[in-house]
Amino acid sequence: MIDGKVDVSKFQEDIKPIDIKYYLIKYFRYWPLYVTSIFLGLIITFLFHRYSVEEYEVQGSILIKQNSSPEMRILDRSNIFSGAYNLENDILLLTSKNLAAEALSKLHFNVTYYASTNIKEVELYDQSPIFVEVNPDFPQMEMGEITFTMLNEDQFVLTREESGFFDFLNAKADGPVDEAILNKVYSFDEEITSPISSFKILKKKNLRQGDQLSFVIHSQMNVIDDYSRGISVRPINSYGTVLQVTMATKVVEKGRDYVNSLMDAYIEYSLKEKNQMTENTLNFLEEQLFIVEDSLKKVERRILNFKVQNKLLDINSEFGGVLGNIQSLEDQIQAIDFELQYYLSLQSYLIEKGKDYSDILAPSLIGINDGLLNGLISNLIDISLQRRKLLASVNENHPNVMELDEQITKIRENIFENIDNLVQNTKDRKTRAIAKLESEGQEFSKLPQAEADFMALNREFKLRENLYNYLLEKRAEAGIAKASNISDNSILDYARRGSLIFPKKSQNYGLAFGLGLFIPLALLILYHYLNNKIVDQVQLKNVLRIPLLGTIGYSTKDTNMLVQEHPKSMVSESFRSLRSALFYIASEKTCKRILITSSVSGEGKTFVSINLASAIALSGKKTILIGLDLRRPKISEYLGVENQTGLSNYLVDKADRDDIIVQTKYENLFVVPSGPIPPNPAELLLKDKMTEFLKSLEDEFDVVVMDTPPIGLVSETMDLLRFSDVNLYIVRQDFTHKRYLLMINDLYANDQVDNIYCVFNGLKAGLDVYDFGGYNYGYGYNYSYMRKNEYTGAYYDQEEPKKRSRWVSKVLDRFRV
Repeated sequence: MIDGKVDVSKFQEDIKPIDIKYYLIKYFRYWPLYVTSIFLGLIITFLFHRYSVEEYEVQGSILIKQNSSPEMRILDRSNIFSGAYNLENDILLLTSKNLAAEALSKLHFNVTYYASTNIKEVELYDQSPIFVEVNPDFPQMEMGEITFTMLNEDQFVLTREESGFFDFLNAKADGPVDEAILNKVYSFDEEITSPISSFKILKKKNLRQGDQLSFVIHSQMNVIDDYSRGISVRPINSYGTVLQVTMATKVVEKGRDYVNSLMDAYIEYSLKEKNQMTENTLNFLEEQLFIVEDSLKKVERRILNFKVQNKLLDINSEFGGVLGNIQSLEDQIQAIDFELQYYLSLQSYLIEKGKDYSDILAPSLIGINDGLLNGLISNLIDISLQRRKLLASVNENHPNVMELDEQITKIRENIFENIDNLVQNTKDRKTRAIAKLESEGQEFSKLPQAEADFMALNREFKLRENLYNYLLEKRAEAGIAKASNISDNSILDYARRGSLIFPKKSQNYGLAFGLGLFIPLALLILYHYLNNKIVDQVQLKNVLRIPLLGTIGYSTKDTNMLVQEHPKSMVSESFRSLRSALFYIASEKTCKRILITSSVSGEGKTFVSINLASAIALSGKKTILIGLDLRRPKISEYLGVENQTGLSNYLVDKADRDDIIVQTKYENLFVVPSGPIPPNPAELLLKDKMTEFLKSLEDEFDVVVMDTPPIGLVSETMDLLRFSDVNLYIVRQDFTHKRYLLMINDLYANDQVDNIYCVFNGLKAGLDVYDFGGYNYGYGYNYSYMRKNEYTGAYYDQEEPKKRSRWVSKVLDRFRV
């Protein structure tokens, strides 16, 4: 409390930066575990690579040309044979079963050959010393593995190998076997037949007696399905027309041959398709020529018969001039009517329109070449555009707009005057043309009806003759195109070598190294995260709110009186450092009263009490150790004194003060045993007689050390805190739970306890000790140098470790800093 107010700062946790060095030291000490895990991971990866069937990827590429073939452009008046190229169609074609069947027809993939090694079974492909020739006309059934065993130079036997537990490592297939052909002796080139199979075996290379290999006969349909699904086709880039053909295979040569055969089959297919289109074109042209030629001959015969019957020899010389004049005059009158109509519509447009003539149609655009009218219309359009642009920023009353309106009015007047003249002149030209046409019509009416019929026949003949000549020309072009026909597409790169895709060795080794490192690291992090015990000083300081006064090392001695019996040990020096810190804190006190407690039993408060009292006694201070733990007294046992009479007897008036103070065999060290366990220890310690007893000790002793019950388990310790000058709270490494410290933190934050300090007991090197390279330190003057649980420089007596085998010691020592 500060001036009657709660000190809020005690409740606030300090925000501390992450100590990288702490975690490096914490987890680096497990490096033998990391090395072992990484080594095992690499060994497992090596064995996986050794016994796995490798897979490779082979690639080829095809260039797809988008220009259409010549025959597709023969009938340029039709789009029947033209169309844009689509790469998706080519991809579907390359992955189709029909094209796969064409490619496999050139390869011997319906039989697979295997050879067994000490490690795994591999496919031989073209290295097989035998060749199984399957009868293509026989409906061959899919078969499992058949074992071929050489008996002598010319004979062999076929058997079936029983499947084993590790057959999943093999590259072969499994399935039914024709039992009718097994366990029989055959010769090479002999037909091997049964109701469901028919084949013969040829010898390609010399074999020795006892040589074995195996083969699997596949159904042709299954082979086609497997290889059509095994092909992957994709464009190399989005703006090109090159397709990459990819296949994953366990035998590079086999995959390479199939990819190359597939690309060849694709080129042959496209060329075949082109030839088929050319043939279809030629057939169509021949059919049309036959029809047109027949009709043309019929028309020629009709013309010839008409001339003979009507005695007409030269039709063009007699009547061709009259017909030409009539046609010319009719065209001229039509042009005059069109011109006259334009003038009248232009005149009407100018009358109906206001002052904006920017969208008027100029005469030159429709073929009227009157220079004056064209000029006037062009000026009118330009001025109208200027006026429209000006009105976008000003109104119609603006002087510039009014000036343009005056110019438009003048031009309109000139145009109206010009149109009147043009209309009158055009009407005069039309009148003269009509008069000439009537004259020519009277002349044509003098011709006989037979001549008119002849002209109709002649027009029909000309039409059919032109069509016939056109078809002859296109047939010649199609014939030339067929003779010079090549595929539009070409193979850019044949498949040559394969790249390993499974297993990815470098990636797997890297993964094994990473997992070998991070799996144990993750397990350690998880273990430390789930571990609720205090394991090092840094963790203790992060959890505990009270100051850390000192650390006490772990002792392997067989005695609890460590300071008295082993004064030169490192643990004894820890108690001396703790003694110095306590004298500094309570230096103003004549009789220093030190209370020692902990969270639960087993944290070493009695051990600390007797050795701290011993260390103080060795310094010449008259020290008394009081056993205030009336529930589970242990001081008398550790010091070797009787517990028949003690503090509990004194508090119930069954013993005098001098009767319960016992002189130990150690100089300056006295003890008050707890005495028999009373039924009401808490109430006994609250008596006024307890206060009188402690006051009576101040004149006789320099230091009073009080060993009390755990503060987290019993209530009397809180009542005893009022008698002490300094309170020590014992925390034991790898024993005290973090949750035990919540209560002392709350008591300290609420000012219910004061002058309380923590002592870290049982500190072992080799656990999670953050020692800055070997220096364990505390709040006071307790500095020591430890490495691998040994004290360097031969300054202190070495602790005697528990005996264990030599190799176990070496392994465990690897995990100590």
